[in-house]
Amino acid sequence: MGVGMKRLGFKPLTDWMVMQRLTLGLVVNPFAGVGGPAGLKGSDGAEVVAQALARGVQLRAPERAQRCLTALDAYRSQLTLLTYGGAMGENLAQAIGWSATVVGQVSGGESSASDTQAAVMALQAAGVDLLLFVGGDGTARDVCRTLVTTEHEQQPVLGIPSGVKMHSGVFAISPEAAAQVVIQMLSGSLVELNDREVRDIDEDAFRRGVVKSRHYGDMFVPEDSQFVQQCKEGGVVDEALVLVDIAAELRENLDDDVWYLVGAGTTAQALMDDLGLENSLLGIDLICNEKLIAADLSGPALERRLEHHKGPVVAILSITGGQGSLIGRGNQQLTPTVLRRLGRDNVWVFASKAKITALNGRALLMDSNDTVLDRQWQGYVRVITGYRESILYPLGYALS
Repeated sequence: MGVGMKRLGFKPLTDWMVMQRLTLGLVVNPFAGVGGPAGLKGSDGAEVVAQALARGVQLRAPERAQRCLTALDAYRSQLTLLTYGGAMGENLAQAIGWSATVVGQVSGGESSASDTQAAVMALQAAGVDLLLFVGGDGTARDVCRTLVTTEHEQQPVLGIPSGVKMHSGVFAISPEAAAQVVIQMLSGSLVELNDREVRDIDEDAFRRGVVKSRHYGDMFVPEDSQFVQQCKEGGVVDEALVLVDIAAELRENLDDDVWYLVGAGTTAQALMDDLGLENSLLGIDLICNEKLIAADLSGPALERRLEHHKGPVVAILSITGGQGSLIGRGNQQLTPTVLRRLGRDNVWVFASKAKITALNGRALLMDSNDTVLDRQWQGYVRVITGYRESILYPLGYALS
């Protein structure tokens, strides 16, 4: 990354404060996040996308892009929208009645990483004030790589989250939050522009239960800590004893004949280790009576199982370090249908005190892709922080 604007003393957003119009560029990766509900740990590659679609998973990125534009609907007179052809933005704009200038078309039948890069180049060349992209860490990498290659590293960008992992710090916490950042810019609020990391992991290693995170660069992001997520933090080795305590508390509270959905992450792995069970570190496992019933379940598979199960079901979930995400980052297998079947009171939340303290008072994040459900679940939840230790902590929703 080159020398940042703030370090040069250049404050481009000051000009935007007095502008009557803001030119937005929109790039949609239509397949972003499709591998999440399918339990595939990512969406990179045509083969993975095909597997996800074969499992009955619906595309979620266009809907999330629509949520952002819908939240901006009252500000259309102040916005000029530029986008790319077909499913990468044009179709969405037409469907919801937005006037948009199309700056290019997809090269083949279905969009790919090269189309994302071409779209970014075209939109940047057209002079957009802010580039919005819909995707996950893989899409962020494509955007970052293109801006660096074309020597336009200072192009302001903001991600609308729709991926599986989203470890990067370039995403708003929800589609509506992305819209709020734009609204702040239009209303004349001081919006900081800062370097934020683009991070991604090796998806093949991820599917083998190995997390290899890599820093791919930085992009300039208009941010507000209320609306833009932090980079995901890795685990802390000296918390090993805390995890043992949490696992002991969880195990002590397991009841007979209850289905438990054990979520992803090293904290959940501590419970499975205590039970002596194999676990899919990055998936959703089903246990009952301290036995593994099914491993690494996809969203559709979970929905089918729960449709025919009449007994109680509990989800055991940790939060994402640094971000505070509880639902919607890395566990999209817990679809809105699954979550409604569970009910809010049947979600056990656990996290070390260090993880909670690191949030600096920010609420836990729920982004289920169902804004009605997100609003219904907001409020204080019990968070297990150790053996016979717990706190009440706020659970937020997607600012809809």
